[in-house]
Amino acid sequence: MTRVFDAPRELVFEAHSKCEHMSRWWGPRGFTLPVCEMDFRPGGAYRFVQRGPDGAEYAFRGQYREIVPPERIVWTFEFEGMPGHVSVETATFTEQDGKTMLTATAVYDSVEDRDAVLQSGMEAGLRETWDRLAEYVEGRDLVIERIFDAPRELVWKAWTEPEHLMRWWGPKGFTSPAAEIDFRVGGKYLFAMRSPEFHEGRVLWSTGVYREIVPLERIVCTDCFADEKGNVVPATYYGMNADIPLEMLVTVTFEEHEGKTKLTLRHVGIPAGADREGANQGWSESFDKLAEYLAKA
Repeated sequence: MTRVFDAPRELVFEAHSKCEHMSRWWGPRGFTLPVCEMDFRPGGAYRFVQRGPDGAEYAFRGQYREIVPPERIVWTFEFEGMPGHVSVETATFTEQDGKTMLTATAVYDSVEDRDAVLQSGMEAGLRETWDRLAEYVEGRDLVIERIFDAPRELVWKAWTEPEHLMRWWGPKGFTSPAAEIDFRVGGKYLFAMRSPEFHEGRVLWSTGVYREIVPLERIVCTDCFADEKGNVVPATYYGMNADIPLEMLVTVTFEEHEGKTKLTLRHVGIPAGADREGANQGWSESFDKLAEYLAKA
């Protein structure tokens, strides 16, 4: 089974890796996921309990056999209502012109098991499940492009070295009193922003983990609200919308452009409406400050 999603591969993979994402799309329309337990690592187990519109519950379990971010996941799958009938499922995620082709394969112990699954309405259920996944990953990203009149090496440093980042991080009127960067895959960052108009100068902290680093070309990291110690907190901690997820995803690409630098930012996870408009304004004003800083550097 295959489907192309109009979303980056990292995001489609991420949507399969955490309960906070899975609970937003896993299952046909009208179904919820009241129980989601995931130990997302090779050898780790999972268990999902799906609840239908009529209140009936269906439990599934299995074990992750192989995980290659953001390319491939292999796991076993067993419906607890029919114990002993275990399939091996593989999902592969392939880049395709900025989109993602998801290919899912299920291997059963017998032809009879396969046919029983097909007769259960699995195909229609999967179509609806992937429709929900598409709605989740395709409609939650903010994309901003900007060309900076500076060499790519300098723009890269402005994102990766604290002494540079603190000079421009935050919207107009904000300052950045602190920035810690462990710039490596798996490393964390902790940034601070302060505005006299934000709760009488209260500092707003953000943190995340670097997922991918391609020097001078690409940075992929998670993005979360945090306290001053770097602990992840919900958006409501700062009086913001409860619908903003605990973890979002930021991808920044850097391209040579006639002696200048084209920067493309994709911020995924921000709800539509006022929150996305505010994020768009915040990033745009930050980029204005970055352009001013680069002009003086």
